[in-house]
Amino acid sequence: MLPVWIEAVESAVLKSTGAPDREELAGELLRQWGSSEVWRLSYGLRSVIAKRGSDAQAGEGTAYERFVRPLRLPAPELIDLARTDDAVLLVLADVGRVTLELEPSAEGFLASVDLLAQIRSAQVAGESDFGPERVLELADRIGTPAAGLRDAIETRLRPALADLHRDVPAAVVHGDFVPKNLVTDGTRWTAVDWPLAHLAPQLSDLYTLLRDAVALGHDREPLINRYCEAAAADPELVHHQTLLGGCTFVLRALSWVVEEGVHTVPSSTDWIAPLATELEDLLGNLR
Repeated sequence: MLPVWIEAVESAVLKSTGAPDREELAGELLRQWGSSEVWRLSYGLRSVIAKRGSDAQAGEGTAYERFVRPLRLPAPELIDLARTDDAVLLVLADVGRVTLELEPSAEGFLASVDLLAQIRSAQVAGESDFGPERVLELADRIGTPAAGLRDAIETRLRPALADLHRDVPAAVVHGDFVPKNLVTDGTRWTAVDWPLAHLAPQLSDLYTLLRDAVALGHDREPLINRYCEAAAADPELVHHQTLLGGCTFVLRALSWVVEEGVHTVPSSTDWIAPLATELEDLLGNLR
C-alpha cells in the first residue's frame, strides 16, 4: 500500500517509471518519522524516490530552488515538486541503493570529500545564513543544555565566527553531510537530503564527515589532506573552518532536538547530553 499523499505527484511518478497506473507501482518505505517520509517507487527496473517533508524537512524544495538547480550541485535530479498546507512533496531521481553508511570504505569517504569540495567550489552570491549572532540566538533557544556554555559561546565562538565571516566568503553548506546521505550507484557519488542547506563560510559538512569517519575507525588526516588538495585550500584555514563548523553544527543539532526532535523522534532526548559534551569539547579547542 502506498501513502495517500502520493496522489499529489502521481502523474510525475507514473511518467518517470513508465507504470501504466498507480496500482502497478511497487513501493518500498525507506524512512518514516515525524517530519519525513521517503519511498522508493518502482515499475520493473525503473524507480524514483518520493519524499514528504514537514517542519524542518520542508525546506528541501527551497534548497533545490535556491542552490541545487541553479548551481547544478551533485544532488538527485528534481522531477516534480508540490507544496501542501503543511508539507513539501518531491519526486527525485533514484541515484543508487548503496550509501556510505552501508559500505563505509576508505575509498567512499575519500570520494565524499571530493564531492564536498565540488559543492563548496560552487560560486554563489548572498550573505551567510549562519552568522555570529545566530550562535547566541540558538544558545538562548536551547536553554538549559547550553546554559553552562553560553559564556564561551559569546566570548569565544561569536568573535571567531565574526572574524571568519569577514575573511572568508560564504559557500553552500549541505547541513547533514553524513554517511546515510551519501549515495553511490557504483560509478558516482551523490549527496541526498538537502532541507538543511544554507550559506556559511564554516565547514560543518567536513566536520560531520570526519566525525563519522573517525567513529568508524578511519584516519582523519588523509581526508583533511584530500579536501585541502581538492579544494586548493590552506590546511590551517580548513582546520579552523572545520572546528567552527563543528560548533555551529552541534548548536543547530541541539536546537533541533530541543524544539522539534523531542516531539517527532522521542528517542532524540538521549542525544542532548552527548551533544552538549561535544560542544564543550569543541569550544575548548578554540584559540
